[in-house]
Amino acid sequence: MTEWQRKTPLEWLTYVNKEIEVLAAEKQKFKGWVLTVDPVSANILLANPLENGKVSVSGILGHAVQEVKILSEASDAMKEKLAHLFMPGESQTYSQEELEDKKSSLKNWLEKNHIPVREQGESQTTLCVAGVLTIDPPYGPEDCNSSNEIILSRVQGLIQSYLGLQQ
Repeated sequence: MTEWQRKTPLEWLTYVNKEIEVLAAEKQKFKGWVLTVDPVSANILLANPLENGKVSVSGILGHAVQEVKILSEASDAMKEKLAHLFMPGESQTYSQEELEDKKSSLKNWLEKNHIPVREQGESQTTLCVAGVLTIDPPYGPEDCNSSNEIILSRVQGLIQSYLGLQQ
């Protein structure tokens, strides 16, 4: 068992969001920003931003790690970039007012097209279509839920065309 593998999860946690250089088995060197360290296997996940805006992610097996050297601490911008690396690109936040506008606009459009819709829930934030489908904020096609796949597919298509008309 290597010195790296003997460390505790709390010790590995101190490496997260730091730029490191790893000397691994067979004198291989790896350099990058630590995303995480697996607490069971001691494997290291490194991220390296590329010039084209993308990110290269590498995994180093814990048993192969011989030496780890911390090169630098991440800036706030780099920490933010690393934290959002695996999040969907369209994660957007809306104010309560914007959500209320989106909800009422979609509800009016559905009613105008003779689709029965009502508000439900404690805070009246969920739209219920024909009693078999719900639409949660922020009221996009991916926010629809129903056990009836046919209705789900059709209402998602309607919302998609509604959003197309909005733009």
